Amino acid sequence: MKRFAFVLVVIALFICAPAFAQIKPCNELKDEIEAKLEAKGAVNYTLEIVPADEVKDQKVVGSCDGGKNKITYKKEKVKTEN
Repeated sequence: MKRFAFVLVVIALFICAPAFAQIKPCNELKDEIEAKLEAKGAVNYTLEIVPADEVKDQKVVGSCDGGKNKITYKKEKVKTEN
């Protein structure tokens, strides 16, 4: 009986883990992504927090607030002088 209860608890933890992992404030996740990009040497880019239902063809690099919002990445074009 104890083994059965233990198995149920383990199964419940595996089922709930993804839900807990996705609930993160957008500004916190945006800062984490920004730090990773800068560590890789990325420059001239924009990260934007967008409601999930308004994402079109943007490149999504993160999901936050329980999936309500997405963080999008856009590479900015560098103007060259002639």
